[in-house]
Amino acid sequence: MAGEGLQRIPEVVVNLKLYEETSRGRAVELARAAEKLSSETEVLIGLAPNPLDLWKVVEEVDIPVFTQHVDAVPVGAHTGHLSPYLLKEYGVAGSILNHSERRIGLNEISWTIGVLSEQGLVSIVCAVSPREALAAASLGPTSVALEPPELIGTGISVSRAKPDAITRAVSLVRNAHPSVKILCGAGITDSGDVERALELGADGVLLASAVARHMSPERKLRELVEGVVKARRPRSGP
Repeated sequence: MAGEGLQRIPEVVVNLKLYEETSRGRAVELARAAEKLSSETEVLIGLAPNPLDLWKVVEEVDIPVFTQHVDAVPVGAHTGHLSPYLLKEYGVAGSILNHSERRIGLNEISWTIGVLSEQGLVSIVCAVSPREALAAASLGPTSVALEPPELIGTGISVSRAKPDAITRAVSLVRNAHPSVKILCGAGITDSGDVERALELGADGVLLASAVARHMSPERKLRELVEGVVKARRPRSGP
């Protein structure tokens, strides 16, 4: 079940959004490939399928599966909403919150983080800047994910275009809230982008279209995970 070992943050989180290329059965195929790759490389991979594919993916794999968003509501008369109180029961590992395509207020973020934490689930709070990453970290999530919105989907990676933003976010968050993990994303395209992000201090990456819209998502995911493997290798020389 995808809900095992919930507090470990994946080093690679793939948001499948609502892309046609990774909907329906393709989401399950990719999840199975990710699970196999994770076992081979010992790089933990997490997936965030669209809501219609979520439950099927959870049933099929043992890697962490996240919702792309969850609403700040209890179980009850809330038509069209998804409550964080239901995730654990269904084996979901946790939720991405405050993605630039689904921004929410600080009060909602804080409440939802609290519920997810009570349930032993992971919260990944997206932030558009280092300062916002620090503000998000102060709410006690499992992780913050720095994603400058102007780079999302561009193929221009944050680790190359804005390395200072990553190092600044890492410094601010680690100094004030050392238990909060730090992901980064936006425009990450190849293994070099991933390797560089980890070298700059990030604990992992959050990405989407590079995998979800690729003609061979499994092959692209393997390439990106190789960036984590390379970043782990000890450096030679002085």
